[in-house]
Amino acid sequence: MEKKPKRLLFGAAPLLFLLLITLFYTQLFASNSLPFNQWMKQLANWKLGINRFNEAIQYRESFMPILRRLVKGEDQSKLETDGFACDSDHYSMFCVASEPSLRIDTKRLTIQVLLNKTTLQDKTTTIRPYAWQSSNKVLNKTTPVRIVHRNTASLPACEYIHAVPAVIFSSSGFRGNLFHEFNEIIIPLFITSRHFQSNVQFILSDYNPSFVSRYAQILSHLSHYEVMNPGTNESVHCFPAGAVIGLKFHNFLSINTSSNINPGGYSMLNFKKFLRESYNLKEIHMDTKRPKLLFISRVKSRKFLNEEEMVNTMEELGFSVLIARPNQMSNLTKISKLVSSCSVIVGAHGAGLTNELFLAVGAVVIQVVPLGLEWASASYFGEPTRLMGLHYLEYKIKPEESSLINMYRRDDPVIVNPQSIFAKSFKTGRAVYITGQNLKIDIHRFRKTLVEALQLIERDSLAP
Repeated sequence: MEKKPKRLLFGAAPLLFLLLITLFYTQLFASNSLPFNQWMKQLANWKLGINRFNEAIQYRESFMPILRRLVKGEDQSKLETDGFACDSDHYSMFCVASEPSLRIDTKRLTIQVLLNKTTLQDKTTTIRPYAWQSSNKVLNKTTPVRIVHRNTASLPACEYIHAVPAVIFSSSGFRGNLFHEFNEIIIPLFITSRHFQSNVQFILSDYNPSFVSRYAQILSHLSHYEVMNPGTNESVHCFPAGAVIGLKFHNFLSINTSSNINPGGYSMLNFKKFLRESYNLKEIHMDTKRPKLLFISRVKSRKFLNEEEMVNTMEELGFSVLIARPNQMSNLTKISKLVSSCSVIVGAHGAGLTNELFLAVGAVVIQVVPLGLEWASASYFGEPTRLMGLHYLEYKIKPEESSLINMYRRDDPVIVNPQSIFAKSFKTGRAVYITGQNLKIDIHRFRKTLVEALQLIERDSLAP
């Protein structure tokens, strides 16, 4: 009997497989309310079954150079020889694992890898995967991740296999605070993962649904896959392509362009471009005739007691004033479009000024600096503007413009020596200057700052 050509036998299999897959997805889509593309995205995380380990490991070599960039000096050699290395500095600590045997137990938040041949007993490293390691308050709320080096016999079996690396980080910090979320999670996540070109699986410990929802557009542009919640996905996941535990932190709202600590060679201008792409923000041309000014209004501490008078002065000078109140700044899609259309942003020191990230290059930031908050104002929002291509103007209030002058004598240490108050404890200083102070601006003096902003806009518009 004549044998059928092998190509015919193998040609039928893909057709049958395609038919079964089509039926599967049709039934899946029909039985659920989520859009079809969302279901595809969910399923993409688990597209490699337990028998596909050899296929997944083929991708490992393409990710090794990327993982190597995350560490420097001797740690690069250690990563190649041991398959594991950690990097730490004043602010951050993170570890990189490239051992192909890597397993992540999401139920216990434990990472298990093979022992180094020279090691005789199990070795454990513990890390709390939050970028700003100098805050004990936050670290105490951050669930630790244990990295355990074991022998082959004690490694658990894979339940899921992934062809891309994992990045494990926490959202345990100052939840709901725009500055801290960008400063300690979003920008560090960009630094750590952008060079993977979205081929990475995020695992979010201390999973916060509101955080994931709020930054959905950013997260979806950094990863092709949905963020994994360890609390609802208690399984053993194999990542032969490697894993990063923790995030790189450079400085406040900043990216250091030094090649020694910058795996992708990115800058804050690159990050701003990434934000424009994520939120589909259009490039604008500064309107010099009636430039838009976004005025950040506060309703609790550090609020402007003569806000109406300030707005009137801005309008008299020719600004088209838009007022952003706290309840309007929670929707990043809307506020990013609003901010990106403005030439100037004005606000007292506070989280609202984080929106300077959405300003177009050449725009002006005017920060009103309350009494006692000079260092924080300059470090958190002033100095980063230079890296963002923005103009920065600082209006430092005088004691007479602070509500504290009504509670303390003019020669009291609270007025003349704020550093002595913070020296007692940060909690004491915070109660006085951050939560216990409001502002009444000297309009005549503030007007000069507004005029300077107008001059900067006009000067840039005349530049070739």
